[in-house]
Amino acid sequence: MEEEGRLLDRTGPVSVHCWSTMAIHVVLATLLAATSVLGAPTADCPEPYGVQTYAHPELCDHFFKCTNGTLTLEQCENGLLYDGKGNAHEHCNYHWAVDCGTKKADLIPINAPGCEFAFGIYPNAPCSTTYNKCAFGVPHEQHCEAGLAYDDRTHSCNWPDLLLDVCNPEAVVGFKCPDKVDPHSVSAKFNPYPRFNIGECGRLVTCVNGYPRLVTCGEGKVVNDESLTCDEPEYSARCSHFLK
Repeated sequence: MEEEGRLLDRTGPVSVHCWSTMAIHVVLATLLAATSVLGAPTADCPEPYGVQTYAHPELCDHFFKCTNGTLTLEQCENGLLYDGKGNAHEHCNYHWAVDCGTKKADLIPINAPGCEFAFGIYPNAPCSTTYNKCAFGVPHEQHCEAGLAYDDRTHSCNWPDLLLDVCNPEAVVGFKCPDKVDPHSVSAKFNPYPRFNIGECGRLVTCVNGYPRLVTCGEGKVVNDESLTCDEPEYSARCSHFLK
């Protein structure tokens, strides 16, 4: 995430602004006045080189952009708003991530198949392990990491046991946590979150409040059957030749 007024630009450097709040307000007032009177921005950009963006004082779906000293008034695509932080597409962020305050925005759903707005992230179904990432109204299916399900509240993939109103963690993970754990077992050493071997070299299961979570070992690590930890392959008899 970048500071307001500073965004990553994929075609060139973006300047870091150290102006005072008053100076920024003067710049914005000048840009807005030029746009309002003449119908197009005509004021000079504060910096002659690089790419800088500035919030519109009144509209949340518009912003000013300076490219090597050339000023333009830009509008975010459908479903996106400007906050100077996110960059889901062309300096604009998903509308649900932006607090517009009193600024106005034109958010009209297109309600295309799989896409409420032209740009956005949407579930395929309740407790789905896939979701749609929409661009220009076209859904592109994305997959959650193994053991996770899409959470429409956070717009990200999440543990299924945190989605019990729509999810069955056992169905997503493919494992049922036992009601009792042998107190002398390796699994019990991790109480209150006992771990279990599921026969995979790169994954094991930990149970949280009686629900399974699939844990993936990091790159180059494998499951050590004796300790139920992720370890170097050389220390795992079963997975010593495992290649991730």
